[in-house]
Amino acid sequence: MDQARKLLGLIKRDKYLLIMFSPIFIYYVVFMYLPMPGIVIAFKNFTPGHGIWGGEWVGFKWFVQFANSIYFWRLIRNTFLLAFYPLVFGFWIPILFAVCIVEIKNRVFKRFAQTITYLPHFISTVVIAGMIINFLSPTDGIVNTFLAELGMDKINFMMDPGWFRTIFTSSEIWQSFGFSSIIYIAAIMGIDPEMYDSGKIDGVNKFQELWHLTLPSIKPTIIILLLLSLGGLMSIGFEKVYLLYNGSTYETADVLSTYVYRMGIEGQNFGFATAIGLFNSVVTFVLVFAANTLSRRVTSMSLW
Repeated sequence: MDQARKLLGLIKRDKYLLIMFSPIFIYYVVFMYLPMPGIVIAFKNFTPGHGIWGGEWVGFKWFVQFANSIYFWRLIRNTFLLAFYPLVFGFWIPILFAVCIVEIKNRVFKRFAQTITYLPHFISTVVIAGMIINFLSPTDGIVNTFLAELGMDKINFMMDPGWFRTIFTSSEIWQSFGFSSIIYIAAIMGIDPEMYDSGKIDGVNKFQELWHLTLPSIKPTIIILLLLSLGGLMSIGFEKVYLLYNGSTYETADVLSTYVYRMGIEGQNFGFATAIGLFNSVVTFVLVFAANTLSRRVTSMSLW
């Protein structure tokens, strides 16, 4: 009884926070947890109209078929690289940007810089993809126009497989680094100012202050975000890849999520597509678990 009263008291106290949280909770329940029983069709010869429990049980047939597919290693490679490149080349940029923002003394310029870098995160993926296609157009795109002015040959970027990863990686970094820096800015602002004052008394310069004070102080935040990023190495977002790729760039652009769409929605092979999605989820879980275990052993910091 006491526990129930305590729980009701907490709910009453935090009712407005719970109301704000409820849309997120409902979203995850409806779109993440309720569909989970549907993974059973990865082991069945699913036919629309017979329900997820209908159809012939085929065991690991679809998994074996995918593993033997000529596209298996290409899909694994592309999915991994399109997630790995933004992590390698872009993970440190929000940290550096956060340090620079905190050091800016002019409040007007600081607000302007933050606003400009945050905006791309809130632009629709469809609009971002349209901007990229227009900027890189082989006829009147700003990039090819500039190349022509320099006396260089125009490049059909969107039809060249060799350019897709560069385009995708650079656009991902540009779109996300400003918003990602918010967490690091908050972590830096939470550092005790007296530590900086002590460092100035000891005569440390800005680089020493960054290396020996700022970065060690936000180390837990960096590690946690790195672990979360590692968990997404096999979970490339479907939308941007689908909007940017085409038949000419499948070699370097086709990833698991786009292949699942083509096999499941376009090809109507729902069991095969579900098996690929389940395989991707299992690999993602293994990556998160392994990264968390490694971090706990090396740095004593982990998600759990």
